[in-house]
Amino acid sequence: MVSLMDSGAYLVNGKTLIKDTKDAPAQVAAAAGREIGKEEAAENTIAYGILEEHNTSGSMDKLKIRFDKLTSHDITFVGIIQTARASGLEKFPIPYVLTNCHNSLCAVGGTINEDDHLFGLSCAKRYGGVFVPPHQAVIHQFAREMLAGCGKMILGSDSHTRYGALGTMAVGEGGPELVKQLLNRTYDIDRPGVVGVFLTGAPNPGVGPQDVALAIIGAVFKNGYVKNKVMEFVGPGVSSLSADFRIGIDVMTTETTCLSSVWRTDEEIREFYDIHGRSEEYKELNPGDVAYYDGMIEIDLSTVKPMIAMPFHPSNTYTIDELNENLMDILDDVEKKALVSLDGQVEYTLKNKVRNGRMYVDQGIIAGCAGGGFENICAAADILDNASIGDDEFTLSVYPASMPIYMELIKNGCAAKILRTGAVLKTAFCGPCFGAGDTPANNAFSIRHSTRNFPNREGSKLQSGQISSVALMDARSIAATAANKGYLTGADKVIEASTLNKYKYFFDKTIYENRVFDSHGVADPSVEVRFGPNIKDWPRMSALPDNLVLRCVSEIHDPVTTTDELIPSGETSSYRSNPLGLAEFTLSRKDPNYVGLAKEMKKAEDARINGGHPCEVNSDLKDVMGSIKKVFPDTDRTNTGFGSTIFAVKPGDGSAREQAASCQKVLGGWANVANEYATKRYRSNLINWGMLPFLIDEGDLPFKNKDYLFFPGIRKAVEDKQSEIKAYVVGEDLKEFTVRLGDLTDDEREIILKGCLINYYAG
Repeated sequence: MVSLMDSGAYLVNGKTLIKDTKDAPAQVAAAAGREIGKEEAAENTIAYGILEEHNTSGSMDKLKIRFDKLTSHDITFVGIIQTARASGLEKFPIPYVLTNCHNSLCAVGGTINEDDHLFGLSCAKRYGGVFVPPHQAVIHQFAREMLAGCGKMILGSDSHTRYGALGTMAVGEGGPELVKQLLNRTYDIDRPGVVGVFLTGAPNPGVGPQDVALAIIGAVFKNGYVKNKVMEFVGPGVSSLSADFRIGIDVMTTETTCLSSVWRTDEEIREFYDIHGRSEEYKELNPGDVAYYDGMIEIDLSTVKPMIAMPFHPSNTYTIDELNENLMDILDDVEKKALVSLDGQVEYTLKNKVRNGRMYVDQGIIAGCAGGGFENICAAADILDNASIGDDEFTLSVYPASMPIYMELIKNGCAAKILRTGAVLKTAFCGPCFGAGDTPANNAFSIRHSTRNFPNREGSKLQSGQISSVALMDARSIAATAANKGYLTGADKVIEASTLNKYKYFFDKTIYENRVFDSHGVADPSVEVRFGPNIKDWPRMSALPDNLVLRCVSEIHDPVTTTDELIPSGETSSYRSNPLGLAEFTLSRKDPNYVGLAKEMKKAEDARINGGHPCEVNSDLKDVMGSIKKVFPDTDRTNTGFGSTIFAVKPGDGSAREQAASCQKVLGGWANVANEYATKRYRSNLINWGMLPFLIDEGDLPFKNKDYLFFPGIRKAVEDKQSEIKAYVVGEDLKEFTVRLGDLTDDEREIILKGCLINYYAG
């Protein structure tokens, strides 16, 4: 289905691939009718052209990007705006859209969800933004319908900010990166590599966008083939896909750990913009006659089969046929992987879901930015037409991604087809994707056309003895399973007995005109920002001291640690406007001892800052400082800070949520130590909260959980741009080891030195 080149590749005239070998220059010259160097050809990608148009640095190696628009939702915009306000915000300098699709239910925490919404509305009025009320649209669907434009760039505080299918390079980042844009600063990165995705053929009936997406993720996640790069979709196969189909693949590129994505555009995309009343946003995008890519993914769409990503990661992929044919072997493998993901905290099995040799599913969900598109739901409706989901455990819920889609499903009869089966049609809401809606029962198995299936992301709680699990599938196969009353079925098995109609989409934006507040960029300083009792300012954070004593307060050896594990989703989302309140949940589902241990070090640092003696609040520190002074006699509380760190092999996969870092900082965290960081955005979050993103070589870890570590001269090391930093494990003696900081921009170093982005802007 998917093959990866082991080198770069040239694309000639959009159709001919030439692998980068010693013979490539001659082959390219023959195919293109001219000679061209690799560097020049690399400038002919679509991605290069868009980045060049948005770069303000004058150097295409060191980019300083200004975006055209910003987007946030209701578990990120409060913290972002509060940070920007503390840093001198007067007006949103570019269009900023505040959507409300995560804490829409207002069901947890009393008034605090709706308080956040009213905060957002008042800020949209005061600073000149756009406010989309709850249940109108999920963040990414609104952006597709109302914000995207060919050749544009959008920055969003959600990791699935991906509008590449519409010719828009979009990036999902933590909140501090949006703060920089709000304060007229730039997004600073080295020019990313660009990996081509060369599509040929056309998908077979019963194969949907999630199937293609999962096939790609399964091929590239583990080997890091596209990590922090831009995926550029090209080739004749692009034209075989509808706009909705492309969107469904594109949104899932986040799960590959790529930085962004972009697709060539054609008449299908022109029609999309025409339908949405924004024809002026279309322009044809194609690579130049000869374009060079740093890697190449080749996909014959006709070979893709219905797929499933088993727990607990989108890359744990199989064809549905493969699963059904090797059911017990694959379930055994899933259980072995679960022992690592769940740390053996609960008993876990899916083998009890096998009934008469077939896999039984407890729940189906079609929802959100990935599953809630018009074509996905129409296809599901046709497969389910005249069926029943039955009266046993199996349930099915469908969430259209926006109210305009919902209205069209009502008008064309697809809503009725779904409802007649016993399924439930709900409003635009992201909840099932992150554990704030449709949480399955304990030990239940859910199949979902959504974005992620990380441990406990669906809402179960290991610390309470609860476990359920999610597999990712396409809406078409979920509908086929529902039609078989919960027995796992690929859509290709039923598609001949069903007719998938070709529905024309009519976009009606009247509901947005009636309900969405749009300032049209006009700020009104007379509007008072509306606060609720849960909305709190960020606590004061101090500058990086000369030396640091850190205690390792969590040690995680999972191959990958997700942001969901660092700060759980679900009901904790209600506290994301309250830094101290949210911090209480840090690592709660992964390491319940973390918060208490981190607080012990935070108390010592608070005592130091307030003129007290850290040793009086943490008796361990007397011996620790005694050992340090034997070698570094000038070390004392006037020049040495105290805090915590964690070790994780590869932290930061998944969500862009800045709170995965900020909660550690609020609890006194000064650093992470890792073999590598799963995503650029998590590392950026650490830096923007003044935390040191240490790297250490794989192998024997020189320290263990609860050890004390000493970093002498750490401030000077950052100032002097030292590539390697000496540190010590503190016992009766000091045991030396080495960490690295990796590449840091001058601004990033200054942010770390000042303690956080807020301090950096305060001067």
